[in-house]
Amino acid sequence: MNRHCNSYGKFNSSVFKNLIVLTFSITQFPLLSKCLRLQKLCADSPETSQHQIVQIPDLPGGVEAFELCAKFCYGITITLSAYNIVSVRCAAEYFQMTEDVEKGNLIYKLEVFFNSCILHGWRDSIITLQSTRGFGVWAEDLGITSRCIDAIASKVLAHPSKVSLSHSYSRRIRDDISCNGSESLIHNPTTKGWWAEDIAELGIDLYWRTMIAIKSGGKVPGNLIGDALRIYASRWLPNISKYMNIEKEIESDHELDSTRVITSKHKLLLESIVSLLPAEKGAVSSSFLLKLLKAVNIVKASSSTKMELARRVGIQLEDATVNDLLIPSLSYTNDTIYDVDVVRTILEQFMLQGQSPPTSPLRTRRNSERRGSRSAENADFEFQESRRSSSTSHSSKLKVAKLVDGYLQEIARDVKLPLSKFLAIADSVPDFARLEHDDLYRAIDTYLKGHPELNKSERKRLCRILDCKRLSVAVCMHAAQNEMLPLRVVVQVLFCEQARAATAGGHVNELPRNIKALLSAHNNPGKPTASFSTNATTAADDQWSVSGLKSPKSKVSTLKPKLGENKDLDENGEEKSSKAKTLCMLPNRPKRMFSRLCSINRTPSH
Repeated sequence: MNRHCNSYGKFNSSVFKNLIVLTFSITQFPLLSKCLRLQKLCADSPETSQHQIVQIPDLPGGVEAFELCAKFCYGITITLSAYNIVSVRCAAEYFQMTEDVEKGNLIYKLEVFFNSCILHGWRDSIITLQSTRGFGVWAEDLGITSRCIDAIASKVLAHPSKVSLSHSYSRRIRDDISCNGSESLIHNPTTKGWWAEDIAELGIDLYWRTMIAIKSGGKVPGNLIGDALRIYASRWLPNISKYMNIEKEIESDHELDSTRVITSKHKLLLESIVSLLPAEKGAVSSSFLLKLLKAVNIVKASSSTKMELARRVGIQLEDATVNDLLIPSLSYTNDTIYDVDVVRTILEQFMLQGQSPPTSPLRTRRNSERRGSRSAENADFEFQESRRSSSTSHSSKLKVAKLVDGYLQEIARDVKLPLSKFLAIADSVPDFARLEHDDLYRAIDTYLKGHPELNKSERKRLCRILDCKRLSVAVCMHAAQNEMLPLRVVVQVLFCEQARAATAGGHVNELPRNIKALLSAHNNPGKPTASFSTNATTAADDQWSVSGLKSPKSKVSTLKPKLGENKDLDENGEEKSSKAKTLCMLPNRPKRMFSRLCSINRTPSH
């Protein structure tokens, strides 16, 4: 490309990539009077009889910046803005257009314009900071990048009414009002967090430095920092899920390399966002943290980033939802659909929150020495605070237990989920946190349906976490007909229903001793089964006859109890007690369960 600047003087400038070649007459070229570097280049370059040839390699800003510098040297008015101030300033520094060469030179005037106009405006500071990315070391050495970051941070920390948005930014606000009929909250400087949307346009390196400067001021609340990070993540990570297993689908090496470059950028972005997260609990929602955790799994970010997110989620796990916890597993060594291991780590972190750190002996001794002088008011205040903290921790555990049971129902559908991992998640919450076991039963039922290959011992191991006393009536009716459950669990369900029905009738009969012996035999299979009855003289009609199980002639009717010690029928055999009616209301499937009881001890000949 050739440019003939005859209006400025008799010289030609030819541009070859990053090399500018000037051909001019020394006596008619005013650039020399203001540019010290050109003077040195002319002294070292060969001179012909009519022309001087000078090569200018790697000029920052290229030919556009050179043209503005040349116009200034010829006294022609140049137009400066936030878009070209960096390139012209770097070019002026390259040509050494300092005050030592000539008073009122270009560098001095650019610095006045930069400090008084650019840094004073909010939007101009951001635009200028963005433009520094193309000038790297030049912008850093001249302090342009750092001064823009400090200017932006000072405006965020200042009261919004004191911030000048600059002419171009104010015009954009008026355009939004005329188009939408009302002013956007994002552009309203009196709204908290008004700055977050604008700085989200920065690249991750400049954004990270800007956020560090804002956080170091100590005036912006953690929740606003969290909102700003959420806006930035939604701006730069909108469709990260499309990179799931994409390397397996790409055939071209060129496409694979470009995908890996994009993935590496996402890794840097995620790790930077995590490092900026505020330390306060609740400053960032659990949902946002778990979305970041999903993104970390997709791009395979560092394990330290993953563990940091898991720790932060564990601190406020009670605010999460089941869908938030469904983190896809993309590990080549794990075939499960969801990443159960990271959820287990989150639950471990959550349980650590409820544990108070051990008190050191020195601190204990000091506390005992001061106990006598401590006022009653302070003691009462500390007692109330401890109760409030304990109550909060207890309520959080109740919420998390409900959350875990819902999560178990979802992952139970995975046919490749090992029983050990299912039980590890189920056992991660304390027993008292589950006020009812309906959701846990549904999760177990789903797992049994999805894993029909489980043997008898594995089914027993799975159902050992279930407490039949905490099942609702509807779930008990379903469990009594569930042929996939171990026999012992079905018997427990029926007995719990008997106890519940007796309670509704006004009093509770103790479970028969022979049935207790049966359950004890299931719990301790190594013990002899001959001693089901603790008393040989006990009447058979007082209990459920378990001894009949050993008789080949036994029938299902031998298992029917007399629920009351009084008469179940009147003299004419017409009226039944309320407990007998309750037993008769049980569905047919439990009766078939009793037939299973009858057949377990029969010999093959029968």
